[in-house]
Parts: sequence; structure tokens; C-alpha cells
Amino acid sequence: MSVAAHLGIDLAEYDARIRTFIPDYETMLGAAAATLRATVPTRAPLIVDLGIGTGALAAACLEVVPRARIFGIDEDAGMLDAARARLGPRLRTAVHDTFERAAIPRCDALVASLALHHVPTPARRLRLFRRLRAALRPGGVLLTADCHPSSHARLAALERAHRLEFLARTYTPREARGFANAWAREDHYTTLIDELAFLRRAGFHADVAWRRRQYAVIVAVR
Repeated sequence: MSVAAHLGIDLAEYDARIRTFIPDYETMLGAAAATLRATVPTRAPLIVDLGIGTGALAAACLEVVPRARIFGIDEDAGMLDAARARLGPRLRTAVHDTFERAAIPRCDALVASLALHHVPTPARRLRLFRRLRAALRPGGVLLTADCHPSSHARLAALERAHRLEFLARTYTPREARGFANAWAREDHYTTLIDELAFLRRAGFHADVAWRRRQYAVIVAVR
């Protein structure tokens, strides 16, 4: 299924509509880019974007690390076309495949925005993190921006309520509930505590760079 179909929108609407689906979307991408600038071990890194989408995170990274080279992976051909249009020659390589299967080059940084929650099982998640760590050069970083609910049931309930309130600013209450229910069936969110544990089991030094309710930017260093 394409990303647009998963979200129930037209691909041409994606960049506008994602901001109505994800609270603090721009702030989260900015935090991810700032964290990359602070932690990437070289001024001209090779950055592999896992699930590059329309290239929004890659573009934010290039703003703060302008000498970076971008290698993008996405299983959605339409998204890759959008990333090519956005990034132009700054997207050095675009691979049409899943990031769980595609060959990942030796690199200085791996980034992912709202992509890793598509990995459905803990075993596959751990296997992916170990493979990503092996692709990084010493001192390289894995940087993710995604939904990581609280492990505390009441806090998680508050987070879900806030997300519905945010959706209801743009959509009817019925539409908001429909989106949230569909995504909950199809996406595989890990709690923040569990995500850090997976990364550490894979051999990373992992920490939280930014968090706001359900959403977090995590940095993991090889």
C-alpha cells in the first residue's frame, strides 16, 4: 500500500496534509536536523534516509549540513519521485525498495521520519537496528523522529486524547476518530522506553533529543 493510500489522501496533498495529522511536525523535523548537526561526525556526511518520503527530513538536514550527500530509500515510487523533485541533484541516490531489505551503504548517518513504525514485530525491529549499526562508520548516528507513546496507561490515554483534539482542528470528530482508528490498526508504535531498549540491545548508545507528548526524536550513536 502506498503512503497516500495508507493515510487516505492524494499524494499531491501529502506535504500539506501531514501537518494536519502530526502535531508539531515542523518543530519535530527541526529538532531532528539540529540534533544531526550536533552529533554527525563529519561536515560532509553521507546520510541515508530510511523511508525518505517527499524528502522533508532530508531537506531539513541539508539546511544545517549543506555539504551532506543524501541516499534515499522508499518502497513508494510516487514518494521517491516527490523527493527527487524536492531535492534535485542533492539526492545522490534513490532506491525503490523497503529499508528492511535494501542494501545500505557505509555511511555517517541514518535518518528516518515517521517510517520505522511500519516495522511490525520486535524481532524485525531488533534485526533492523543491528543491520543499521553495522552500516554506520564509527561514531556514526541513527536519528529517528516518530511516534513513541508513553508506557504509562494514563499518560498514553492523554496523548491519544491530545492527538484527537489536534485532528479535530481540521477534521470533523468522526473523521478524526476514523483516521486515528485506521492508523492504530496498521501502524506499530513502540513506547519510548522499549525503543531505547531495542537500540541499546543492538549496540547503540541511545538517548532522547526531543519529546512532545507522543512524538520523540531519538539519537543513537554507534
